[in-house]
Amino acid sequence: MSFEPIGVFDSGLGGLTAVKELLSFLPNENIVYFGDTGRVPYGNRSKETIIRYAKQDANFLQSKNVKLIIVACGTVSSVIDSLNGSFAVPFTGVVKPTAASAVKATKNGRIGVIGTTATISSKSYKKEIEALNASIEVFQQDCPLFVPLVENGFISKDDPIVFMVVKRYLQKLKEKDIDTLIMGCTHYPILREAISAVMGDNVTLIDSGRETALYAASLLKENGQLNGSNQAGNNQFFVSDRVEGFSNIAGLFLGRDIGNDVHRINIEEY
Repeated sequence: MSFEPIGVFDSGLGGLTAVKELLSFLPNENIVYFGDTGRVPYGNRSKETIIRYAKQDANFLQSKNVKLIIVACGTVSSVIDSLNGSFAVPFTGVVKPTAASAVKATKNGRIGVIGTTATISSKSYKKEIEALNASIEVFQQDCPLFVPLVENGFISKDDPIVFMVVKRYLQKLKEKDIDTLIMGCTHYPILREAISAVMGDNVTLIDSGRETALYAASLLKENGQLNGSNQAGNNQFFVSDRVEGFSNIAGLFLGRDIGNDVHRINIEEY
């Protein structure tokens, strides 16, 4: 057993979708979440900048004595091979478990991937899917407006702005006759209803946060590091910018009230 917390970081709030799934699968685990809200989004940054930010994020979590780091950011996960040596504990990104789930789900061998510009440019999901099954066709689309929509609370499928933006990005993918769509950024499941409305009921949506949480749970079990306590875990939330309003937006992601127990840190110190 291990009572140390699980560390989760993201460029902003999207990683909270992974935390939501962790709370469901592993309710007794302690979780430390860091959202780099002062430097969001990562998706339009250079690879060098993304790597520098990610190392600082990981250093902060490691200062909290975490037993596992979940990189709940599709953008960072797309360059995670460049971060070897930056983690003193086991870690996982979102790409590998999500790609594996998509390969298992597809029936017609046509998978779509949506993500930030950096994630799509890296072709990380495409490479991972093709490594698992070279016969699968992969179609990609970056959706740079999705993150600011979510971070500002524009999430309803009935909102004409939301629906227009989602349809604008996804129409070409819909025309490719895909039957599986990877939501390759942990912000995107918040737009699930709008995405589903555009793509139709015949397209299976793969939630990167959920798949990563499931993988993390299996990894902890394999390593004998599950928290054996019968008590609900303690969750801590940290951000790099103002804490005002964080609880309200976080509630949208987590589906529960976290109160005002949010702390601001200077990430540049790490």
